[in-house]
Order: sequence, then structure tokens, then C-alpha cells
Amino acid sequence: MGTLAGALSSLLLGMMLTYTPGALGANPGLVARITDKGLEYVAQEELVALQSKLHDITLPDFSGDVKIKYIGNAHYDFHSLDIHSCELLGSALKPLPSHGLHFSISDSFIRVKGKWKVRKRILKLDGSFDVKVKGITISVNLLLGSEPSGRPKVAVSSCSSPIHDVEVHMSGDLGWLLNLFHHQIESKFRRVLESKICKIIQDSVTSDLQPYLQTLPVTMEMDIFAGIDYSLMEAPQATAEILDVMLKGEIFSRDHRSPVAFLAPVMSLPEEHSRMVYFAISNYAFNTASLVYHKVGYLNFSITDDMVPPTSNIRLTTKSFRAFFPRLARLYPNMNLELQGTVVSAPFLNFSPGNLSSAAQLEIEAFVLLPNSVKEPVFRLGVATNVSVMLTFNTSKITGFLKPAKMQVELKESKVGVFNVELLEALLNYYLLNTLYPKVNEKLTEGFPLPLLKRIQLYDPVLQIHKDFLFLGTNVRYLRV
Repeated sequence: MGTLAGALSSLLLGMMLTYTPGALGANPGLVARITDKGLEYVAQEELVALQSKLHDITLPDFSGDVKIKYIGNAHYDFHSLDIHSCELLGSALKPLPSHGLHFSISDSFIRVKGKWKVRKRILKLDGSFDVKVKGITISVNLLLGSEPSGRPKVAVSSCSSPIHDVEVHMSGDLGWLLNLFHHQIESKFRRVLESKICKIIQDSVTSDLQPYLQTLPVTMEMDIFAGIDYSLMEAPQATAEILDVMLKGEIFSRDHRSPVAFLAPVMSLPEEHSRMVYFAISNYAFNTASLVYHKVGYLNFSITDDMVPPTSNIRLTTKSFRAFFPRLARLYPNMNLELQGTVVSAPFLNFSPGNLSSAAQLEIEAFVLLPNSVKEPVFRLGVATNVSVMLTFNTSKITGFLKPAKMQVELKESKVGVFNVELLEALLNYYLLNTLYPKVNEKLTEGFPLPLLKRIQLYDPVLQIHKDFLFLGTNVRYLRV
């Protein structure tokens, strides 16, 4: 019966997408929603897996006393029980409102073969038996919760396993005589099985499944800079049609994790059930990522003359600036320049229905490269640019692509006089389009990983953009090993 609990484990793990718990009252950054359609699919798939594994389980021996005509009371033992065949015809996995999940198997059949022996003082009889167990029904309510660590917990809140009919046929020494009293043995067999099934399920959830859930990681590395927090914010919430799993969904610095100064927004999820699984990803997840990469200076850059294309009319030299910036050329004749750019603050994504955009503010400081590796600051520019974001989805993550708009450049400070900054815009545009944006797009291509088991594939996705969050619906299929 250990495999039955294993199937329940797979059912639960397949649906609870679990990867430092949030503050009380905080909103999730990520919600995984499983619909009744998704739960139904999982139940069907796990029923097939369970049926194939039942032959490997070990059934418990049992014994008792029976009164046999002409012989009197005798002690019997049934041992070496082996499942010869089985047919599981119906299963269901449904949300249980305000509770968790309800799992059931119904109208099922198992045929068991084994050996028997009877002792009556010095009399010892033995032989083989064949048991047909019909109309097996298993009904289990699973209470889902969350630990302070952000990991899930599960408990069996109720279990029943009625059996409609048991037929026992025995062969061997005086097996025909025992068959005369098969009703007593069948009744005993039914009572033993009904009590054992729920006990084994309860023990397996307590001793196997729950300890395993406590080993699940609540964070995952994304790269050398960032990790993602998938811890549960609260117990999964079930209604009549859906199960919602609320996850923190925060991107954090692997070097030093610090509290985020803003909260995740409230997400009002659409009432849609046509797909098996939905993910709601708030701007909190993306914007905490922006904080991490801004802090490590991922978007900072520098431009030197050797990076300017040979065909460019403007070089990063004081000589090239002579026509529109004569004082610079006079003070620093025939010297190279370097532009150093920094992003003023972490650029946040703006979500509106059907649209994603971001505005970035940059500062670019120019230095004259003096002998002995000395850099002399000469002027500072302010750059503002808007970008729109295109999102795509594959089987395991959401990826993005930036589409930049025209930038605006202004002179913030100059130690060598005023000049027309528009002459530098072409150079800056070239660099941003060919170096900085491709660097960002490369990172966006790595994507936002979704919390899924490896043996589940997503397909037929639909992606919607709502105020403050993305809403992704998809169907799932099991990948057979």
C-alpha cells in the first residue's frame, strides 16, 4: 500500500508549486492557480501511474480465528499476499472549499493471491487462496497549510475506504471445507482491508509526504547576482472550482538580502477556468529584480573611442569635438575621451491593460584620458529614454524583449563651456541600441522561471496584461520518463 501514498504525494506535489515567509498582511508577488480542469487531469494521470505500481506494493499479512463445523475453533493465517491484477476505473481530485483537496478512487477492483494455513492443536492445514475485492472506494480529505518557513504542510483530515464485496476461494488440504465458511473469512478480510487502507494513507502522509515537503527549497538561484523566493505566503486557498497557491515571488540579491521598501500590489484575478493552470505575476517580482541588478551596477557602462564604429563621423577624441566644442580641444589637445554611464535609479515596469513600459534615467559623465591613466571629468549629461516591453512564453519561463524609443539628452554640468548635445545623440543612440539594450535583452531572454516540476510541460498558453500584473493561463501535460 506504500505506493498508494506515493501517488497521493505525486498528486499533491504536482499541484502545490512550492518553492522567508512574508510579513503578515503582505500580498503575494506570484499566485499559482489550479482549476478543477487541471486537478481532473492530474487525477487521471496519477490513476494510470498508481495502477501500474500497485503490483509492487506489499500487502500486510493478517490472521484470526474461525469456527469450523466438525473441527471447532481454529486459528488461521493469510500470508504472502500478492496483487495479481487490478483495475482502477475512477478517480477525482477536487478543491475542498476552505480546506484543501479531496481525493477519491471509486468502482475499483483488485485480485489478490496468497497462501493460507490453519492450526487446530496438532492439526495443521495449508494451501493457497484467491481473493477478489470489488467495489473499492477510497475517499481522502487533505488539509493544506503552510509552515513558518514558507514550506507547505499537509494532513489527512478524514479518510474512508468502504469495500462493496469480497470473494475468497481457497484450495489445498481441506480447502473445500474452509470454503463452506467463506462468509466469515470474507467479512474478516473486508474489515482488515478497510482499516488498513486509511491507516496506511495516514501513516504515509505523516511519515513520508510531510517530512519530504519540509526538504523542499523555498528559494532558487537565477544567476550569480539574484535568486527568487517561492515561499508560501499563507495556506493554499480552495473554492469550489480553483486552488490558489500564494507565493512571495520576490527577486533578491544573493550577496546581501535586504528588506524591500515597497509592497506587492493587490491582484484582482480574472474569473477564468478554461485552462488547467494560471499564473499571476505582479510587477513586484519584476521590480525587485530591477533593484537587484541596479544595485550591482549591471546596467552601468563606459564608452571609449575604440568602441565607436570606424565609419562614425564623431570620434571620442577632443579633436573630433573641435568644431562644436573648441574650448575642450584647446585645453586638452589630441586626447581621447571616455563616457561613463550609470542608471540613476532602478527602472520599474509600468503595467497597464495590454501594455508594458519602462522609463530609465541615465547620467553620462565624460572624462579626458590624461597621461599616467588619470581621468579628468569635463562634462555630465542627463539622458531620459522610454522603452516598451514585449513578452513571450515558453514551456518553463516568461521572457522579454525591449523596444527602445528615442532618447532625450541634456547638458547637466560642464567645466569647459556649453555645447550642443544633439551632436552626441547619434553616438549614444548607436551604443545603446547595439550594446546596452542587447545586454539587457540577453538577460531578459534568460527569463522569469516559473515554479514547476521538471516532468510537467506547459502548452497552449494565453498571456494577458492587467493593471499591476501579468496573467498567464496554460494547459499542462505529463512528460513520461
